[in-house]
Amino acid sequence: MNNVLLELMYVLCGIVLITCGIYAIKDPGNPKKIGSFIFWTIFGVIFMAGPYMNPTLVGASLLVMGALTATKNVSLGSLKNSSDEYRVAQEKKIGNKIFIPALSIGVIAFSIAQFTTLGGIIGLGIGAIISLILTIIFTKEKVTNIPYDSARMLQQMGPSVILPQLLGALGALFAKAGVGEVVAGIMGGIIPDGNRLFGVIGYCLAMAIFTIIMGNAFAAFAVITAGIGIPFVINLGADPAVVGALGLTAGYCGTLMTPMAANFNVVPASILEMENKNGVILVQAPIAGTLLILHIILMYLLAF
Repeated sequence: MNNVLLELMYVLCGIVLITCGIYAIKDPGNPKKIGSFIFWTIFGVIFMAGPYMNPTLVGASLLVMGALTATKNVSLGSLKNSSDEYRVAQEKKIGNKIFIPALSIGVIAFSIAQFTTLGGIIGLGIGAIISLILTIIFTKEKVTNIPYDSARMLQQMGPSVILPQLLGALGALFAKAGVGEVVAGIMGGIIPDGNRLFGVIGYCLAMAIFTIIMGNAFAAFAVITAGIGIPFVINLGADPAVVGALGLTAGYCGTLMTPMAANFNVVPASILEMENKNGVILVQAPIAGTLLILHIILMYLLAF
């Protein structure tokens, strides 16, 4: 049951991506419409049929997508947003109710993950579908606008939308290749043996720094926890639940400070059409640094 639902979620994602490719090829104002069509169609096909495709073919397809991105053959085209006047009028009419669909994704995903056996990923997909329905109800927009606006937002975000998937795969690859053991060997010469405070500092800092490099705290978590968290913190008597929870969120302090976390920092800057594409990171950096220090203090006080 879970696998079937999960497959359906991926198929839905694939349909949205292929629809984006169709809009790109039919857009006479897109100077790179062929490259854009190939990029989004390949992405959609991998989402829909990836598990059944030859891994070599999937890898070659990703290289094609990378080449299209590097040669700047993926572009937005002429898909336009609604007018400023219309958006201001909608803002006055809908008010803060516009946040209900967005918040519902997290609430529904958490509820499904917590109280059913479906799991968090399926919960996230169901939450997104219900959120879309709520959006239609609150905005009273036409259902036929969904494909157009989905394609427009995807093209606006551009190739950076694939970064989370690639970085997640890279983290799994690092863990499989034994990078955690290598990190443990390096840190063994830096962190004093048996010192809890330096172990906590090293673990939290490494989580943040590795996340800055990887762009994904989940990817960093497996490698850094195996390499530093377990040998230098948990093995000294720390509570694994506290260390794991605070270690993961310490990684998210790094997420706030890196363009590699494209879906958090680069994509919003693109959607908001900010002049400085790193503007989101510059605003978040002082808060992230403060939160990282608090994580170190909390882990040292609560985990032992």
